[in-house]
Amino acid sequence: MRLFAAVPLPDDAVPSAAGTLKKLGREGWPVRWVNEENLHLTLKFFGEVTPDRLGTITEMLGFAVEGMRPMTMSIQGAGVFPHPHRPRVIRLDLEAEPELELLQDRIERGGERIGFPPEGRPFHPHITLGRVREGHRLPPNALKLLEGVVPQPAFLASRIVLFESELGPGGPRYAARAEYDLRG
Repeated sequence: MRLFAAVPLPDDAVPSAAGTLKKLGREGWPVRWVNEENLHLTLKFFGEVTPDRLGTITEMLGFAVEGMRPMTMSIQGAGVFPHPHRPRVIRLDLEAEPELELLQDRIERGGERIGFPPEGRPFHPHITLGRVREGHRLPPNALKLLEGVVPQPAFLASRIVLFESELGPGGPRYAARAEYDLRG
């Protein structure tokens, strides 16, 4: 099973993110776009995990979220990873309260304690919108269009979900394996 921990977008944040996704999707770029119902902020990708590890991961996440309260976040714009000259991922940039970094660090350190190596690069809160298809490039106007994505109203992130990603011909399907409310 392929597992990752994420903040799912609350219902009130989906329309603005999905609107940007749809607008960019109409551009005809060589991109595999994320399905609207799969929009999320990844906190930790665990990768392929045997089912017997599920309990250890869920317990670690329970400890990581302990005492964490809901967090205000907002979409601040759009960009690409890893570099504007060779984009592979199209993203929405998020701004969040400092507690988000604390939560992500708790999950990263907890994951390391149970055998999952740390990411190895700084945490950059974002929502992945799509991935550029292998062997393709974005058109020259793409970055200009991404720069035009304007900040959106803030939303409250109040839960963390451990998702299983099931790959299929129509893209991945996500199934919640555990959920954690942020209550403070």
